[in-house]
Amino acid sequence: MPDTALSYHDVELAAERLAGAAHRTPVLTSSTADARTGGTLFFKCENFQRMGAFKFRGAYNAIAKFDAAQRAAGVLTYSSGNHAQAIALSARLAGIRSTIIMPLDAPALKVKATREYGGEVVTYDRYTEDREEIGRRLSQERGMTLVPPYDHPDVIAGQGTAAKELFEETGPLDILLVCLGGGGLLAGCALAARALSPHCKVIGVEPEAGNDGQQSLRKGEIVHIAVPRTIADGAMVTHVGAHNFEVIRRAVDEIVTVSDAQLVQTMAYFAERMKMIVEPTGCLAAAAALHGVVDVKGKRVGILVSGGNVDLARFAELVATASA
Repeated sequence: MPDTALSYHDVELAAERLAGAAHRTPVLTSSTADARTGGTLFFKCENFQRMGAFKFRGAYNAIAKFDAAQRAAGVLTYSSGNHAQAIALSARLAGIRSTIIMPLDAPALKVKATREYGGEVVTYDRYTEDREEIGRRLSQERGMTLVPPYDHPDVIAGQGTAAKELFEETGPLDILLVCLGGGGLLAGCALAARALSPHCKVIGVEPEAGNDGQQSLRKGEIVHIAVPRTIADGAMVTHVGAHNFEVIRRAVDEIVTVSDAQLVQTMAYFAERMKMIVEPTGCLAAAAALHGVVDVKGKRVGILVSGGNVDLARFAELVATASA
């Protein structure tokens, strides 16, 4: 049974461990976005985080808590890309070995970066093989500590530091929109929101093709789905984590979905209007505001931009299809 005692204090402790290691990413605004939505939007740009995504926060926090035996054996994880890079980089900074299980169809940019950070990459077929089973087996065989991409208390606490920084900069908000895949970022940010802006409505945003989180919150229990087909590769999960859901069901108000087409249009918006590259998964929260999925008119709204790791050729291909 997951530990339900995870609290904002864990986020505060994670922030102390991350001090000097993680970037304090910028919070940007856009008068065009405000005019388009009628709200006052604050974009927390984790695409400018180390290794290009918020995942560095949780990975570094988890590894920072390893004891001597764990450090000697090394760390193992599975990930479609951003957590893979985060673990590889954090392990390199800690001077320990890392092995990462990645799907055969993971973005080439993310696989290349994971290897360059020093991670050993083991591939699998996400549609026919179970990464969690592979992870358990390799962990036992190699004696390495498994740090999953989202279903882990230390990972959740680390991810929550992104929202902690956002609230420290903006003050109380009316709505917080957070990208949702496995739920690490959403759970961590919800803990920060409840402590720093108690009246803020916390909303998770996931792709239409993979609305397992939405189904789970409505049903009150974790719902499993088939691997979703979506351009949001960071959200191609079959279910939210158990630790994550314990926080989500008590601290998250709502979960909504956006289409792949809306993600593409949001990628184009970020590039054209805000001069930055954001990967499809990183556009989830922003797409909900920019396309009216969540009504933000007259509201102060925090938006987590979760990452910017996308192959440039793929980025160009996608934004070329965006409607004007």
